[in-house]
Amino acid sequence: MRVLVLHGPNLNLLGTREPEVYGAETLDELDRRLATLGGDLGVVIETFQSNGEGALVDRIHRAAGEGIAGVVINPGGYTHTSVALRDALLGTGLPFVEIHLSNPYAREAFRHQSLLRDVAAGVVLGLGPVGYELALRGLISRLCAAPKRAPTAERTGS
Repeated sequence: MRVLVLHGPNLNLLGTREPEVYGAETLDELDRRLATLGGDLGVVIETFQSNGEGALVDRIHRAAGEGIAGVVINPGGYTHTSVALRDALLGTGLPFVEIHLSNPYAREAFRHQSLLRDVAAGVVLGLGPVGYELALRGLISRLCAAPKRAPTAERTGS
């Protein structure tokens, strides 16, 4: 099983950007930890970070054709604004868990709205980097419990 972890805008600055809010762990350290956890759980973890909305949408589209089973996504600031990310996730049918390092509800009012949470398999908020681990474990659990879909003519090319 392959799972894609998507990091949105400014997450490349982890470890240096507001460490009192986001922690001291860098994105590379977080990605390595998730890859190790994935290995322990028998899952291949692929990661991708972009500050650009279009690049994130394109990566979601590609994931659907690459056999990715599900997505853990921290959409960053796009949480509150991106209909395009929502549409990409819904359009591909990939199950996903939304993750945030901080608790948006303990912050500015504009951060209280998520355009993804109502269509997400789950949401993890405010637990720092360990939240990614919980999101990954939760997604894998849901994927393993989901009934297997039979191949269709469209998927098999028949």
